[in-house]
Amino acid sequence: MAAAAKPPAKPLAGAADSTPPGGKDGSSLGADVVEKQDEPDPASASELEDTVPGAINEGSLLRKLDRRLLPAVGILYLLSFLDRSNVGNAKLENLTVDLKMTGNEYLTGLTLYFIGYVIFEVPCNIILKRTTPRFWLPTLTILWGVVATLLGVVENKAGFFAARFFLGVTESGLFPGVVYYFSMWYKRRERQFRVSLFFSAAALAGSFGGILAFGIGHMRHVPESWANGWHWIFILEGLATILVAIAAYWFVYNYPDTAEFLSEKERSYIRDRLAADSDATHDESFTWDNVLGALKDPKCWLYGLSFHTMSLPLYTYSLFLPTIIAALGYTAANAQLLTIPPYAFAFVTTITVATVSERLHQRAIFIIGSALFAAIGYIILLSNTDPTHRPGVSYLGTFFAAGGIYPATALSLSWPAINVSGQTKRAVANAMQISIGNLGAVLGTQLYRAFDGPRYIVGHSFALGYLLGNVAVSTLLYFLLKRENKRRDTITPEVQEVGDLVDWDGDDDPRWRFQY
Repeated sequence: MAAAAKPPAKPLAGAADSTPPGGKDGSSLGADVVEKQDEPDPASASELEDTVPGAINEGSLLRKLDRRLLPAVGILYLLSFLDRSNVGNAKLENLTVDLKMTGNEYLTGLTLYFIGYVIFEVPCNIILKRTTPRFWLPTLTILWGVVATLLGVVENKAGFFAARFFLGVTESGLFPGVVYYFSMWYKRRERQFRVSLFFSAAALAGSFGGILAFGIGHMRHVPESWANGWHWIFILEGLATILVAIAAYWFVYNYPDTAEFLSEKERSYIRDRLAADSDATHDESFTWDNVLGALKDPKCWLYGLSFHTMSLPLYTYSLFLPTIIAALGYTAANAQLLTIPPYAFAFVTTITVATVSERLHQRAIFIIGSALFAAIGYIILLSNTDPTHRPGVSYLGTFFAAGGIYPATALSLSWPAINVSGQTKRAVANAMQISIGNLGAVLGTQLYRAFDGPRYIVGHSFALGYLLGNVAVSTLLYFLLKRENKRRDTITPEVQEVGDLVDWDGDDDPRWRFQY
């Protein structure tokens, strides 16, 4: 913070009742954090906007941004999740038989994906910071689309291993990149809902994957030398990714200052609202000190641990659901179709929980509740001692698992996006979270062994334990962030005028309030 003398500081709004400024969860910065006692009520201001000719309506502008930004990156993430998880569908179409892989070798191929993903997570976000979203996100998509397509023509396990590793490398930058991208468009309290909507594409990918695998699986003997249809699952879905990625150079935008669909007045309005809320409008140059700032912050590691405890159940579910259902006694074709309803349910619960969480300004409680809901699913799966004779019981458990895993993961992934300040620090923190988180996926890929079916006690038990671990981590973060907010409420900060944030000290600033 600057050492220059300031006018006498006013107490933070809401400090008297220990409620952090800027909302019940103490989530905002700038105007929301240093708001004056005589500021107009937000509702009144909104009504005033509607009556002033030519004024910008914030709600209408947000809907305009959502229409332009969310479908574009949502489609890319849908394709990303489809291309990483369709290997489970391909396995049902005799992938391992044709490539002469044992069950353990197949699991090794799954593990290699996440090793590549973890290693290149942070470097990819640094590249995004030093280039632009319009260049980097479509380019990444083309690269992984090429790798995904080549998976369809591999002829041995060595080719499968190499392709899975490079698929992880090329997909590693999308999710943390988009989370950082959102932070340059939306205010803090708006990002969590958008991240959840974005992540809901993963559940849609599961549903689409089942439908596509069912149809594509019938393309056997095309050509004659391909006895099974798994080749075409990779090839057709990979080619679709490449085509969409080429178009993405035109429908992915950079940042508000250069977005063609905005008027100059709208750009100015976005700059003002972000300047009063976060660091998104600062002209922050890249420095390694800012990278170290994320690495030295214990909270950034805890955000990573929060996702770590969700990534194992998330990826074991998405990679092994077709196998789990097939082990209940269903044919491969029927198992492909039966993966669709649980994913559809997950899509609904993700949107619903994100909406309620946003309206109530609560994060941790909904993560904990969703994780416990998913835990019920694994308790059902583990308690069904004879799943082949009672397949409906285990199938019900897959609904509970999906219905809790996806909303809990979506909310966990939004935490660093709304709580870390400093553009480079936030970009690194987002990438750290995914890297640390996906170490759980690395472990998870080794748990569902062929000889463990149909109950898969080891895999289900680990997933259950990790979900309960997430409850513990989320509870710890809740009390840690809440305590820190209360500590900062006792500090009398140097209050500045809105927009005068040249001496802003990121999330270490005593005016900053964390969302919990």
